[in-house]
Amino acid sequence: MKKRMLGNTGLEVTELCFGALPFGPLQKNLPLEEATAVLCAALEGGINFIDTAQIYKTYAPIREALQQTKKRPVIASKSPASTYEGMQEAIEEALNELNLDEIGIFHLHAARVGEDVFTERQGALECLYDNKARGRIKAVGISTHSVKVTALAATIEGIDVVFPLINQTGHGILDGSREEMEKAISRCVAAGKGVYLMKALAGGLLVDDYAQAVEYARSIPGCASIALGMVSKAEVEYNLDYFRGRKPATLPSLAVNKKQFIVVESLCAGCLECVEACPNHAIVDKAGKGFIQQEACLTCGYCVGACPQFAIRLV
Repeated sequence: MKKRMLGNTGLEVTELCFGALPFGPLQKNLPLEEATAVLCAALEGGINFIDTAQIYKTYAPIREALQQTKKRPVIASKSPASTYEGMQEAIEEALNELNLDEIGIFHLHAARVGEDVFTERQGALECLYDNKARGRIKAVGISTHSVKVTALAATIEGIDVVFPLINQTGHGILDGSREEMEKAISRCVAAGKGVYLMKALAGGLLVDDYAQAVEYARSIPGCASIALGMVSKAEVEYNLDYFRGRKPATLPSLAVNKKQFIVVESLCAGCLECVEACPNHAIVDKAGKGFIQQEACLTCGYCVGACPQFAIRLV
């Protein structure tokens, strides 16, 4: 599988990145042993790049897979912490739960935060810079759905890696169009930032157009890797074959495992914390209850973790 340098970080990553969100408790919620086996298949198959986050709660299967395979992939994690202390706790949590002394990339997790993210989270950013200086983080990054934040990241000297949302339909992009996100990404590449992409399949909405969607993402100049979520060994093998150029015909499980989140009204207490948690503004207040507008949903599952009543379910 092709490997590329991630900007000026010195980190060489495979073109296919294992997205750890879908097999965790916010989405598929695979048992630890099963999730570990899926990731082991990916690592043994040649993937050397894993993307996770504090809120994904997937450190345990990653730790187990590292122990079982003896592989040492590049790992990217992220935290929504805004203060120095909060980010330090997030870094310590990641290192401790992964049983590592250092981690490849640590992002500001800023899915729907605006351009003020770099000032509002200055404390967290300083913490990342300090940990990089201490050798506990190799690269500092930002994860964002926003065109404006992506463009601004190109100008921030301390940002090494940018992880933007983009796909061929533009689904989920904030503060601009797909074409504007392409331009923002090109600015990051020109500035020497490492760029890898999220939501190339638009959270599963483009599964039926898998090849076209992936080829669109691959065509974006300067992007080192594409993060795709995988929840079974069959999906791992399909993705591995495709990225190796074998272009397999179909994978039935990709088509049948389309995700949809719903709010169970009888369980919803009307706190509307899900509305604030949704990175794509897909959840609205409907008669005092959370309501998911399916056409805008990215199926990320962030709302699941935000709901104190466990009223949001994957169906």
